[in-house]
Amino acid sequence: MQEIIYLQNQIDQIAQQFLRKAQSKIVCLYGEMGAGKTTLIKALVKELGGDESACSPTFGIVNEYYLKTGEVLGYHFDFYRLEEETEALDLGLEDYLSQDVWIFVEWPEKINSFLPDDVSKITIEVIDHHTRKLFF
Repeated sequence: MQEIIYLQNQIDQIAQQFLRKAQSKIVCLYGEMGAGKTTLIKALVKELGGDESACSPTFGIVNEYYLKTGEVLGYHFDFYRLEEETEALDLGLEDYLSQDVWIFVEWPEKINSFLPDDVSKITIEVIDHHTRKLFF
């Protein structure tokens, strides 16, 4: 496990560092509300060549991201509002997970039993308003 303390303006370098070491395209992000999970996903999508800015899908639950070529880069799930784990299946989670694309999951603890064992995990802790500690 690697631990990194960083300032929010260093997020692009953190994304690059994570992508060099990621062991799975399924990325589970843990951390309290406002810790910077969506901010990190925005940086990851940018580093992967995504053609649009990432945002939290809190109300829609899932966002799609595309490469400049039009191909699907990946999906971003925010399960914060999920009431029951099985709701993820109603969204077609199994179909999403079976694709060879990047999957970013906020609040993965809400769907633990549906996630494969070999996911990449990131935990973000707030140190202060500008500083975070990341574990992956």
